[in-house]
Amino acid sequence: MAARSSSILRRALLYVPASSPRMLTKSLGLSSDNITYDLEDSVTPSAKPQAREALQAHLSGLSSRPSAVSELAIRINAASTPHALDDLMALAPLPIVDAVVLPKVNGASDLTFVTETLQHLAPERHREGSQDYNPIKIVALIESARAIVDLREICAASPLLSGLIFAAEDFALDLSLTRTPSLGEFLYARSAIVTAARAANLPSAIDLVCTSYKGEEGLARLEEECQGGKAMGFNGKQCIHPSQVEMVQRLFAPSEKEVEWAVRITIADKKAAKAGRGAWTLDGAMIDAPVAGKARAIVDKAHRCGIDIQGLQEKWRDQEPE
Repeated sequence: MAARSSSILRRALLYVPASSPRMLTKSLGLSSDNITYDLEDSVTPSAKPQAREALQAHLSGLSSRPSAVSELAIRINAASTPHALDDLMALAPLPIVDAVVLPKVNGASDLTFVTETLQHLAPERHREGSQDYNPIKIVALIESARAIVDLREICAASPLLSGLIFAAEDFALDLSLTRTPSLGEFLYARSAIVTAARAANLPSAIDLVCTSYKGEEGLARLEEECQGGKAMGFNGKQCIHPSQVEMVQRLFAPSEKEVEWAVRITIADKKAAKAGRGAWTLDGAMIDAPVAGKARAIVDKAHRCGIDIQGLQEKWRDQEPE
């Protein structure tokens, strides 16, 4: 299997209904790591052909993605439906499409179908060594008990797979669960998804949608869910409204305190290594290889989030290992 790309940063994955001409136009002015045009849940069955045509026209008219958007994706209909192939045939050949978000992935065969279709529809983008090699990535929505128990096979099914997304509402429907503010009923599934993504070296593990987004109560709930998801190991979150994006991107980026700590450690660790010290202390805490590795990962992510790492490195250039 080809190596996974680690350069993808999806803190916020923002859904835009493909059935709304107003939202298609408005999306060009939004700022988000990822914008995903949705052809699935937000579009009724009778309106899917019209929405597909509108989205095709919208994307065909773009010479490049908006400057404030890192990735443009399409959420097609499930591989088990007759709409999936039509979605792919209409949209996958467009150079502007960076990724396909595949809903209701229940097994490896769903990913195999989409992978082979993408490679057939846009062969120049999937031929390694070619000038145009820029494969369309796949992000899989995990929505069922069957998918949870088959995560290992799902993660190994396609070299194009670059992330997993937890779809809480469909998962709750499948298991007859009642969603609560604590999200405790999803603990096993969320942990399984993060662990599987990490084990398969997938760049993205995207947490559930926060269905509250209006007023102070909605923002407080969103903040709580972001902090909880990040603590579990998720590195991004789905958004259903543009007002959620700023908070999601900010909270899934390293905090100012985290980044300063990490910069101090990476600077001091280089000095410790030159002195032949495998373990040392900073502010009274022991620093060894795993801690230094975590610090380097934080610095890398902070840099990709646009945080001024160079300025912090200059500020702490005299940091010494204790």
